Amino acid sequence: SLYVSEYFSQSAQKLSFYSWYGNAKLFHFRVPEDTVLLRWLLQASRGKGPECTNMEITVHFRYGAPPVINPLGTRFPANATVRPSYNISITLSSAVQNTTFVNVTTPAAGDWFIAAHLPEAAGRIEVKGFSTPCPYMFQADMFVLRLTDMPVLEPGVAMPQTIVSPAKPLHVKVFVPKHAAGMRFELRSCVTSKQKACTVRVVLGSITLPQSFQRIVTCTGNENCSLALDSPPWEKWLQITVESLSAANTSVPVEMLASFTACRPGSTSSFLNFSSLNQSQTGPRPGSTGAAGSSALSTGEVSRNASDQRSFCLQNQPVVREDLDVVSVRYRLLNSPSVPVNSLSPTLLLLNLNTGMDSGGSLVVSLLLNKTSVSLANATVVACVSAASPVLSLNATENCSTAFFQGYPLSLSTSSVEAMLIVLYPQTDDWFLSLQLICPKGQGECKAAEAKVTVFAYLTPCFNDCGPYGQCSLLRRHGYLYAGCSCKAGWGGWSCTDDTKAQSVSAQNLATLLLTLSNLMFLPAIAVAVYRYYLVEASVYTYTMFFSTFYHACDQPGIAVMCIMDYDTLQYCDFLGSVVSIWVTILCMSRVKKILKYVLFVLGTLLIAMSLQLDRRGVWNMMGPCLFALIIMIAAWVYHGVKRRHCYPSSWKRWVFYLLPGITLAFIAISVYAFMETNENYYYTHSIWHVLVACSVAFLLPPRDKHKKPWAWPQKLTCRYQICQNDREELYAVT
Repeated sequence: SLYVSEYFSQSAQKLSFYSWYGNAKLFHFRVPEDTVLLRWLLQASRGKGPECTNMEITVHFRYGAPPVINPLGTRFPANATVRPSYNISITLSSAVQNTTFVNVTTPAAGDWFIAAHLPEAAGRIEVKGFSTPCPYMFQADMFVLRLTDMPVLEPGVAMPQTIVSPAKPLHVKVFVPKHAAGMRFELRSCVTSKQKACTVRVVLGSITLPQSFQRIVTCTGNENCSLALDSPPWEKWLQITVESLSAANTSVPVEMLASFTACRPGSTSSFLNFSSLNQSQTGPRPGSTGAAGSSALSTGEVSRNASDQRSFCLQNQPVVREDLDVVSVRYRLLNSPSVPVNSLSPTLLLLNLNTGMDSGGSLVVSLLLNKTSVSLANATVVACVSAASPVLSLNATENCSTAFFQGYPLSLSTSSVEAMLIVLYPQTDDWFLSLQLICPKGQGECKAAEAKVTVFAYLTPCFNDCGPYGQCSLLRRHGYLYAGCSCKAGWGGWSCTDDTKAQSVSAQNLATLLLTLSNLMFLPAIAVAVYRYYLVEASVYTYTMFFSTFYHACDQPGIAVMCIMDYDTLQYCDFLGSVVSIWVTILCMSRVKKILKYVLFVLGTLLIAMSLQLDRRGVWNMMGPCLFALIIMIAAWVYHGVKRRHCYPSSWKRWVFYLLPGITLAFIAISVYAFMETNENYYYTHSIWHVLVACSVAFLLPPRDKHKKPWAWPQKLTCRYQICQNDREELYAVT
């Protein structure tokens, strides 16, 4: 045999602490056909800085679709099927790098996925630039060993082969045709080269993770050995491995035979239904008799199918796949939404999910039983959803399993007329829905009975669009798209249905009120600025108060939300107003000349607007203008002090009662903003930030100029004519 090794690699990704599925880094590989050995090379590394500590990386594997993981232990939505993923842990302790190998023998050909993530996120809100997070990198490479000339076992034809040694197992493959109800594999004439009874192990099927359904049988002696499979995967190559358990250096000749049991499918004339679908879309042509002819032929076809129904092992129902959007598909039955279900043979619906881009969503199958259609009150409609091949023996075994797949069972009765199934990240394959009527006293009881079941099946990116407390996000890894839910207001789970840590409505209202009404503390600062004739500064504070209030009203995760304009616009205006408020306050404290002050106001605002557009959350967008303004203020104060030959500001009362309290409040506000905010306490820590910043501005604003008189609203509003008269009298007296 000729083996060929191949190597596949993807670029390394920076890992994140886990809070939702978007934090897991996904790797997508495709294993070629006839692969006998798969080896994953997993490389994890970390930075060398003091902020890097020991870390445990969790790596999940799955065949056919991204792994369904639950590191936080949250609840999944009702009716969702969850099977634990296969995962390993990689520990980064004293070593900066860790290399791990994972071997898979006879892996299934097709899509394989790896997801890696760090432990649960701490929930602390870190200001970008204040701290340097430790980089944890992860890279996955794939080595495959592929057999180029794997022998093909033809159905019904015995094939002699020889196992050269126990170290070199024999690999053959057989193609499973469509509508194969069963397969039988036989091993004959097994003797060793020394004419002794042989012992061999036969493995049918390939390994799939997280669950593997390989069928293994050990054959001992000269007698024929056989293995039967029910519902093998349709239209796929089935790999068979035969390995010798005899002594070393002993060749074992064997003879293999594979045979299939065919299933004769019945149909409800899908061609005619397709013609009727085409007519319903384009409309009947005037004077055409095609519709009447189709109707008559359809009636004859149905009667013929009814007469031959006993000879069919299943009844096909034509289904149209309708692509709506990315990872969004709707399945529509051609005849009607209701399908007939009887006890003689299962009714089969094909749900095509083999495009390679359908595994990143959720498959939803909803069944509704028409009570009036069931003549027997104690009859039950049993359904099964399976991949690769349908379940054809619902009346005998109700375990909903095929040769290499454990299906998902559903049940309907007159007491429970609805059933729903949610398959999270369905693997890439042809999926089948089988339905059959079951009677408790045997199938003879409900021979003539028939039930009508309405079927709704669709593929959606996120089930129920993540609900009212979640946001469905479309994620991308290279060309592969998949979806995940990002939950809010303490809700969790795959579809944001876990309310274990959810905020109550009153808590959400309280958070909204705190974050919005705390901005009203800018009113004293605005009043002080207006009273001291700092009208430009007062307008900036008003702008900041307005947009901060409505930004936080729109930024709430729960139901207490109000957005007066686009969220991104509100956020930008809030950030811009906050930084410009600090800028104009410090420049106002410097007491530079008015013309220079206003030039700096405008120039600084333009530069701040530009920097916020480049990086809105960068710490230097706030610290840069602050430091530059502080340099200007210190230089101006030094200039005034040298010119007057004493400390500036000269009044100790100004320092004790205004400057020191304002500076203290500003430092406390910065500490709360940078080091104390978390996702859980954000609504009150950020409200404290609003209050402290607004109060510090009121304390730090300098007194008005000495030549400025205080506002005298009553005198200026009521005595305007008297003032003019006095001016004229004085002018007359002088002349």
